[in-house]
Amino acid sequence: MSITEPMTMPTQTAAKGGDVVDRHRLSTRLWHWTNAITIVIMLMSGLMIFNAHPRLYWGAYGANPDYAWLQIGATEANTGFVRVGSVTADTTGVLGRWTDSDGQVRNRAFPSWATLPQSYNLALARRWHLTFAWVFAVGLAAYLIRSLLNRHLQRDLLPTAEEIRPSQIWSDIKHHAKLQFPTGEAAQRYNILQKFAYLSVLIALIPGMILTGFTMSPGLNASLPWLLDLFGGRQSARSLHFIFAMGIMAFIVVHLLMVVLAGPINEVRSMITGRYRLPKEKN
Repeated sequence: MSITEPMTMPTQTAAKGGDVVDRHRLSTRLWHWTNAITIVIMLMSGLMIFNAHPRLYWGAYGANPDYAWLQIGATEANTGFVRVGSVTADTTGVLGRWTDSDGQVRNRAFPSWATLPQSYNLALARRWHLTFAWVFAVGLAAYLIRSLLNRHLQRDLLPTAEEIRPSQIWSDIKHHAKLQFPTGEAAQRYNILQKFAYLSVLIALIPGMILTGFTMSPGLNASLPWLLDLFGGRQSARSLHFIFAMGIMAFIVVHLLMVVLAGPINEVRSMITGRYRLPKEKN
């Protein structure tokens, strides 16, 4: 995951399609790739932690006899399933019941290829998760401080009055649906859909994931008891933590899809070298 910071051209003439411009600073590129590794490790270790008790509840308490609003498991008929509320889907071979690389059938929520570590180890998964949570937190704090100092958030992410007009939003939606991406100088700026996506991650998903993570810590409950009241109990916090994590995963999937559709070589090269060739305007 990355919320990148575009660089403006130092020249006085407006950039046009085909020009190579400085797009990402070195600090931004380092933060992007560190985040990419960190988020993948946190998501995979989080899925292993979830495997220890693949059920989610609302409220302060939750155990096997209690009603779970989400459950991933296997039935006595040897089928895997995912149940959300009263809706149940057969997920045999994918979730709940699947075959590992050695040909062994496993009754576990998420398959080994999606978890870290691959073999069941709750203690090690927690170590991975908490260690890289600190890596993520330090990098995020540095990013936010730097973005406030250089006004990146105000300059590049806050929508303008023109951009939030319903007609403008609908226009951007139609262009994306038709895979009509910005060209020339316009490709250097975020469009309104990108701004909404990035702000939702910065304002809702990441803070929500951090605070719900704090709420699940018994040690922090003693010093910050108001967190339990804020989220309605530890089990509600666990459910919200999972939802926020899935939201970040969805953001990553959409982000990667847009990179592929916009031109993966040019996009990835810009995040490695910092240099980006502006797409040419269509005649």
